[in-house]
Amino acid sequence: MGKPRLVVLTGAGISAESGLRTFRDSDGLWEGYNIEDVATPRAWRKDPKLVLDFYNMRRRDILNAQPNAAHIGLAALESDFDVHIVTQNIDDLHERAGSTNVLHLHGEILKMRSEHHPHIERYALPITTDIVLGDLNDEGSQLRPHIVWFEEPVPAIEQSIPIMASADVFVLIGTSLAVYPAAGLVDYVEPEVKKYILDKKIPPVKRYKNVINIEMPATEGIEELKRSLYQL
Repeated sequence: MGKPRLVVLTGAGISAESGLRTFRDSDGLWEGYNIEDVATPRAWRKDPKLVLDFYNMRRRDILNAQPNAAHIGLAALESDFDVHIVTQNIDDLHERAGSTNVLHLHGEILKMRSEHHPHIERYALPITTDIVLGDLNDEGSQLRPHIVWFEEPVPAIEQSIPIMASADVFVLIGTSLAVYPAAGLVDYVEPEVKKYILDKKIPPVKRYKNVINIEMPATEGIEELKRSLYQL
């Protein structure tokens, strides 16, 4: 018999403890910017330099950040569980912590693609430095971050649905369940599956069955989660 399949959906809250700020608690502002000004296709058309500058700052922040105890704890669970992480985060902290099955719903800050290419992985190129206006791909198109902006489709949703449906155990960490379509993924987890919700502020999950709340910051709650998982 194989390892139990542990499916984890993570959001900005798990990386906040590594010093990466979220916008969900600050009236829609992200690092002092309106989301509409830096994270939409309209923003790109209006002021691509501002958008590039904003994501260049995010990339530097992420490169300077380190995985925290929650990232490391999830990676360690691979010794006893078949762990699959679906993350709303654009950072690479799960991978740097050692997790080997990570699907990024909203793209990755350490990748870039042409402004004319859709959000498909085969078009993405690695990037660890700044992207500036005039940085072009081989076809002469401006390069942009490999990020799914607000108002853009989320192609990885289709790939993530069967992952959710395959869970023997489900864990939700650090997401307010406020951003769709990602927030709707919990609906695909089978009703009888145990669902652990780990967050310092538990999101609205009353409609789900078999929910176990761990109302703690991720870096603290990961140990409580591990104790409960190993009692299954």
